[in-house]
Amino acid sequence: MTDSWPHELLHWYCAHARDLPWRNPPGRQLPDDPDWPYRVWLSEVMLQQTTVEAATPYFHAFTSRWPTVSALAAADDADVMQAWAGLGYYARARNLLACARAVVERHGGRFPASEVELRDLPGIGDYTAAAVAAFGFGRDAVVIDGNVERVVSRLFAIATPLPAARVAIRAALTPLVPAGAAGDFAQAMMDLARRVCTARSPRCLACPLIDSCAAHKAGTPDAFPVKAAKKARPMRQGTAWWIEADGAVLTVLRPAKGLLGGMRALPSCDWRGESAPPMAGDWQVLGVVRHGFTHFDLELHVQALILPDRPALAGEWLTLNAIESAGMPTLFAKAARLGLAADDFRENKAA
Repeated sequence: MTDSWPHELLHWYCAHARDLPWRNPPGRQLPDDPDWPYRVWLSEVMLQQTTVEAATPYFHAFTSRWPTVSALAAADDADVMQAWAGLGYYARARNLLACARAVVERHGGRFPASEVELRDLPGIGDYTAAAVAAFGFGRDAVVIDGNVERVVSRLFAIATPLPAARVAIRAALTPLVPAGAAGDFAQAMMDLARRVCTARSPRCLACPLIDSCAAHKAGTPDAFPVKAAKKARPMRQGTAWWIEADGAVLTVLRPAKGLLGGMRALPSCDWRGESAPPMAGDWQVLGVVRHGFTHFDLELHVQALILPDRPALAGEWLTLNAIESAGMPTLFAKAARLGLAADDFRENKAA
């Protein structure tokens, strides 16, 4: 393999770079804007486990509502959690607030430029620190995400399974990062991975690096990156309760720590089996919703109870019209749709 491929990649990137609201165009100086690193950081947090298409409207909404890190730091937790609803992986939203407040408290409302200081902020690991340093400040950082791992593992035919292969990937890539163009270089690999060096059926004949790619020469690009065998995820069972009275539904805020922490939800059990409902009554089964978390899958059984008056239960009552815009995470939004659609159940109760 020749060492000329980074420059060939940059040349390709100049012609094929995606136009993204948090990205500086290739070859240009960074914007003269003290809040530019904030926008970069915000996008990187949103893009964790989320596609560009899904994250973009959230990015626009957040930067319109909270245009600076100081504005975000001053925001109400519940408002931020509600605005985040639908993006998933809600620990990111809690870390988002913690990090914004740390930037204000420790750095006067301006992100630090060094990877060491960035890694010291809540929720920022090696990748995000390198990305903010490179994309936000133009530093010569080595930025490696899953897309970069795929491209590099194919270029060098790295046979070690992930995640152990990350040591070899970094060692192969680090000496090749072009000085002064680390941000463009990393984003070029990300765009190449999305458009050409795709996870399945890579378009090798359209790749500017075809002559340098060891996996292509071996005829096995689909074999890389090598991934360790996945463990089967366990299936958990749980119950959510739709309690309706006087045209409103009882909602709760989940505990700040743990899955879906701080999010608005329907009352539910701990998802580890059967549990008694919050009150006695003529409960009716509405159906089951399914949802996948990182380490387990969940079947959530939805039961409903319609009452003439609101019982004295902890939580907040929301009108039926307000449920869909309440900012519930996807799991409980699915459950709530079963409740909203249960017209036959309401008619029977009315009768």
